[in-house]
Amino acid sequence: MQTGDAVDLVRTAVMNAMIIGAPLLVVGMIVGLVVSLLQAVTQVQDQTISAVPKILAMLVALVFCLPWMADRMIEYTRSTYINIPEVVSK
Repeated sequence: MQTGDAVDLVRTAVMNAMIIGAPLLVVGMIVGLVVSLLQAVTQVQDQTISAVPKILAMLVALVFCLPWMADRMIEYTRSTYINIPEVVSK
């Protein structure tokens, strides 16, 4: 295995991880921003008020995105396994 192959493998893995995690992180960020604005307007400063809606929203997003996430991970794993002979033979 050449150094360039290892770098490509790691780069692809990191990009897939970022793409797979992005929908949940974006939902959590948006819900956190909305809850923070509501807390600032109402002057209610309680930590659990901001945590519970984020967790629930991220769980709902996970339910909707899980099939896509699983397909993406399976495709990455399949392509990695298929490319093993090509990478090892170099």
